[in-house]
Amino acid sequence: MMEQGKFNNSVLMNLIWKFAERISAQLVTFIVSIVLARLLSPSHYGAIAIVNIFIALANVFVVSGFGNSLIQKKDADDLDFSSVFHFNIIMSIVMYAIVFLCAPLIADFYSMPVLTPVLRVMGIRLIVAGVNSVQHAYVARHMLFKRFFWSTLGGTLVSGVVGIIMAYRGFGIWALAAQYMVNTTVDTIVLWFTVNWRPKLLFSFKRLGFMFSYGWKLLVSALLETGYNELRSLVIGRMYTPSDLAHYNKGKSFPNLFVTNINSSIQSVLFPAMSNCQDEREKVKSMCRRSIRISSYIMLPLMTGLALVAEPFVKILLTEKWLPCVPYLQIACFTMAFMPIHTANLQAIKAIGRSDIFLKLEIAKKGIGIVVLVLVAPYGVMAIASSLMVTTVIASILNAFPNKKLIGYGYFQQIKDLFNGIIPLCAMAVTVWLLGRINISPLALILLQTICGMIVYFGVSFITKNESFNYIFSLLKGKFKHKSKTGLK
Repeated sequence: MMEQGKFNNSVLMNLIWKFAERISAQLVTFIVSIVLARLLSPSHYGAIAIVNIFIALANVFVVSGFGNSLIQKKDADDLDFSSVFHFNIIMSIVMYAIVFLCAPLIADFYSMPVLTPVLRVMGIRLIVAGVNSVQHAYVARHMLFKRFFWSTLGGTLVSGVVGIIMAYRGFGIWALAAQYMVNTTVDTIVLWFTVNWRPKLLFSFKRLGFMFSYGWKLLVSALLETGYNELRSLVIGRMYTPSDLAHYNKGKSFPNLFVTNINSSIQSVLFPAMSNCQDEREKVKSMCRRSIRISSYIMLPLMTGLALVAEPFVKILLTEKWLPCVPYLQIACFTMAFMPIHTANLQAIKAIGRSDIFLKLEIAKKGIGIVVLVLVAPYGVMAIASSLMVTTVIASILNAFPNKKLIGYGYFQQIKDLFNGIIPLCAMAVTVWLLGRINISPLALILLQTICGMIVYFGVSFITKNESFNYIFSLLKGKFKHKSKTGLK
């Protein structure tokens, strides 16, 4: 077992690299999404959203289950990795064939003929994902997250340039399709040349069977998660207009852009780190607590601030044609605030090998969510979006419940950790809200609110000696000291 100090340092450095990867990708994606939203119409985004629903569902069968098994298995070797690689390639070809054949049926269902060729082209991503998923498992297992930085940044930059050029030249929906395709392909190519692993001509049904006993539950869980997440878009796309769907998805996209990148960074590092010490439950609990406290300290002010400046934010960046997405953006900010509890609890459950509990939780949460969706769907897109606030709170309670017994970490303790920065958060929210009453240009107002909000948040954190603020500050201070000493030698 790695010494505790070295282990913690390894986790921290990999988390820093993962954050750097996601922040750089987030910045590029943010800029590209603004440019594309100005060049393309909401109907283009609505059509591509429908395509992505079916690609995402098919992609679950390719990337979920075995990838987590490779990370969680204590003695995974080349035979395991090669067996999963070959299986994934076969599965990706099968799933692409299904998408290819079903494309006309999907296009007829939505009365949108353009969906047929777009689905058939974008479906090729599934085969690329078959390679990419094993690469990601190898990097995560060996804690080589620096590799992700270059592959993700390369894919995001190149795909962004391609998407903007095609949108500017009038390719419409194909500009968005090309952006998605190029991103995955470049990411995979860069990892191929930077990760020191190649598939071998090895295959074992026995090894696959062993990993399948753990991974199938996560596969079904991922299918439920993806299907459930896309179900609202399916219903909106069918019952309402493509523009309604585009506004709903665009409203979610900005909170998702911030939170998902932070959350995926923590999740990617937390799962292998917890798996390495899965037999030491107290250490798993400690990681779980630290994850909730630090991520919520970062996420909650982001979501609160974004919700408060939503209208001028959308007007400035996307123009007035996207203003209908503002209430969806604010609702998404609320639901995203609970993400630290979801992430930490689920990663802990997976890491200690209880994929059976993971699956039961997904079935329960999605069952409740579907019932709520059926009840509210006839009452409009706003009712569908608002129902997420109710199901998010219920899901957070369910996710936390097993860990009270598994690692001794109950829901009320988690809520306390989630809101460990409530005093600076409230001070920041009041400041931003009051500044919003000032009658100045939208751009100047947002800049003023952002700068003053940050000053108040960190200032009150310092005054109140907030534990998360002190922890982050001490880590950064320690790293700078270490670099300074190293430079003097």
